[in-house]
Amino acid sequence: MASEQAARRVFIGLILLSIALVLVVASPFFEAFFLAAVLAGAFQGLQTGLTRHLHGRRGLAAGLICVGIILALLVPIAALTAFIISEVAKGVEFISTTVQQRGLEGLLAYVPGPMQGLVGRWLDRFQTESVGLWQFLQQHLSTQGAAAAQTVTGVVATTGTAVFQVAMMLIALYFLLVDGGQLVMWLESVSPLKRGQTTELLTEFRTVTKSVLVSSIATAGVQALAALVGYLITGVPVPVFFAAVTFFFALIPAVGAAVVCVAAAVLLLATGHPVAALVLALWGIIVVGLSDNVVKPLLARRGMHMHGAIVFFSLLGGLAVFGAIGLLLGPLIVAFFLTVVRIYERDYGRPSPRPGDPGTPPQEKPVLAEPTVAEGEEWEDAGFHTNGGGAEKPRH
Repeated sequence: MASEQAARRVFIGLILLSIALVLVVASPFFEAFFLAAVLAGAFQGLQTGLTRHLHGRRGLAAGLICVGIILALLVPIAALTAFIISEVAKGVEFISTTVQQRGLEGLLAYVPGPMQGLVGRWLDRFQTESVGLWQFLQQHLSTQGAAAAQTVTGVVATTGTAVFQVAMMLIALYFLLVDGGQLVMWLESVSPLKRGQTTELLTEFRTVTKSVLVSSIATAGVQALAALVGYLITGVPVPVFFAAVTFFFALIPAVGAAVVCVAAAVLLLATGHPVAALVLALWGIIVVGLSDNVVKPLLARRGMHMHGAIVFFSLLGGLAVFGAIGLLLGPLIVAFFLTVVRIYERDYGRPSPRPGDPGTPPQEKPVLAEPTVAEGEEWEDAGFHTNGGGAEKPRH
């Protein structure tokens, strides 16, 4: 019969195997589950407040938070898409009306001066080669049709994957908001750590993720405000809209806010304002773009209890290794390390030396001072008085 120690080792191996299998099953949804855990920790206070106002209905409170997140994602995208479609439709209508009334040459009057020569030569070439242009387009489209179809298929697949991950994230977020407290209690009960250590680690993770989210939103606001100043100075049309688009793109780590400033600078260049375009491009790259690397670490460190340099490199390192999600994973990994070291030092660290141990310097006995008048008065106030010999007797 196997000994108890051997059976325990086998059971530990089974536990590790089960954990590995669970991780394999959950790996397709890693980003969705991770973001759900992050948002659940960030919105835990709001969940508690809504539950209290809704008389204990945690499911309804979690549903309202999920609906709010959906609206926060869809409203900016829908507004940006509607604006782009509207402007493109106006541009197509303007070009069509101008060509019908004044021909292709009529468009040259609306082209900026530095570009009129290039556009004029292109129109002349278009008119002279218009006979073979259609055949060229047909041949080119026939040869590149397969590649175009493959590209469109890839874009559709990527979009579908992103939508699926967002849906899984919202589902996981709902259940974490409803039953997150019970999950934490279960982890605390089954964890091999001492009582309270698992909760302390989870609390530290919640603090770090909340700090990163708040700092990201605040940094996006700062970048949008700085970009708005540049738009107003250089005369960008509809500056408030471009500032709102800048705020939205600032939340996307792979894109950044500077892209919107550069796009607006290209628009100024196309409308015949080269100096303003150069100023806006430099402003967007230097001020708007680099402010992310300065403002975000300064704001994030206030809730992480880390040095600003550690926060800075954890953000950049996480972004370089894990991609966009690394902005959360990087600080979490560093916070995990610091928290584990702090707990170990506190609970398992070297005990402080006691008097009399080898190598410990001898300590002098403390000298008791004579009681002062004020101390004697305090003793009397407490119900005792001193006699002439200094003995204390209770007052009758």
